[in-house]
Amino acid sequence: MKIGILSTNKNLYSTRRLVEAGKERGHQMLVINHKRCYMNITSHNPSIHYNGEAIEDIDAIIPRIGASVSFYGAAVVRQFEMMGVYSVNESVAITRSRDKLRATQLLARKGIGLPVTGFANSPDDTEDLLKFVGGAPVVIKLLEGTQGVGVVLAETKKAAESVIEAFSGLKANFMVQEFIKEAGGAAIRCLVVGDKVVAAMKRQGKEGEFRSNLHRGGNATLIKITPEERSTAVRSAKLMGLNVAGVDLLRSNHGPVVMEVNSSPGLEGIEKATERDVAGMIIEFIEKNAKPGKTRTRGAG
Repeated sequence: MKIGILSTNKNLYSTRRLVEAGKERGHQMLVINHKRCYMNITSHNPSIHYNGEAIEDIDAIIPRIGASVSFYGAAVVRQFEMMGVYSVNESVAITRSRDKLRATQLLARKGIGLPVTGFANSPDDTEDLLKFVGGAPVVIKLLEGTQGVGVVLAETKKAAESVIEAFSGLKANFMVQEFIKEAGGAAIRCLVVGDKVVAAMKRQGKEGEFRSNLHRGGNATLIKITPEERSTAVRSAKLMGLNVAGVDLLRSNHGPVVMEVNSSPGLEGIEKATERDVAGMIIEFIEKNAKPGKTRTRGAG
């Protein structure tokens, strides 16, 4: 098979591992910088061009699209779908999961455990909003943030009001969530491929840091997850429409709660913590599922 990896940097660990895993299984692996792709959008013969040439005969793509280029990256994935190329994660699923508010609403509608979440447009509603989520301390998240950027823990009501006022002044969209104190700055990353969790790790934030992101100095260790946590992770990925996803959970007093469903989960931390060949499992999933025109949406939505 000829498999394209949409990635802006061929030297990133996740990209390198996917290339290695694909080549080990006899596939032709191609790293395509989606920011450099340009498209001919036409009804009968849609095409994608890269470095002056049309991309042809691709059997499947693995989107590794950063949050900062979600709009353009999703457009490139959609164009591949229009061409009948199988995408591990479809464009609709990627945009759905990247919209934190939309994702939270979709998960809530299906009864997935979540931190109590509030969303408002006017700062005049701040007091009521804070009551919704049980009062301070609260976590305030920019909807466009990623890797822990734009996430603030407001420990007092006054601090929360100040942060909300500042974000509102910047015309930024944000949501307010209850702080799960009992999680102790630890989160569980479940790596879902298809309909099962293939690896799970505990990410612990460094001392004094409530965010557990590895990019922020957190550390990762192997963890045994419960059947409820496993089911929550798989259901969350399915609700987003993602075949490959990193689902971040917190252990709360009322069971597992989902913090985020990531459509381009990093492989370095979880492969090293669990010693599982996650990249290989993703390639195996493609081997079993990639057929011409099998993309469900064919670029719709």
